[in-house]
Amino acid sequence: MSRSIEITVISGEGLRVDPKHPVKKNAFVVVRTDSGKAEATRLDTEGGSYPVWNEKLVVDIPVHSRFMTVEVQCKTSSGNKVIGIARIPESDFVGGYIPDNYLHFLSYRLRDVSGERNGIINLSVRMKVPENSSCAASCSRPWMAAPAADKVSGGALTGIPVWYY
Repeated sequence: MSRSIEITVISGEGLRVDPKHPVKKNAFVVVRTDSGKAEATRLDTEGGSYPVWNEKLVVDIPVHSRFMTVEVQCKTSSGNKVIGIARIPESDFVGGYIPDNYLHFLSYRLRDVSGERNGIINLSVRMKVPENSSCAASCSRPWMAAPAADKVSGGALTGIPVWYY
């Protein structure tokens, strides 16, 4: 059993081929899940060390999966070179009190193959909710609140959001 995640790979910042040389062109992103399946963006031929993709990928993630891996690579004449990797815990965008179709904007520090910092990747992530799901319409409604009592008590009201179907 799996879930579908919609990832928009937005951009990268400060990417370097090595400590002294910035990426000049041909950067792309590969998104991998625990299932071993991967999706990739197109090459950014103009952005250099600040590439922009704005590309939406849909990835199936097994229910038992805990991480997703995002790799920024650069196409060179000798093959593809890994620029930076980020392992993203799925708990960053799945579960809790936030509805499944909530759009998360996330930025992660990339590490090169030796573990050194090498730029940042910017993404948005959203769980895909099936169109025929009863949650598709109701979960996207804004939260609603009601007064706790007919009179003003001067106290504070604490609650947990509850999504209704």
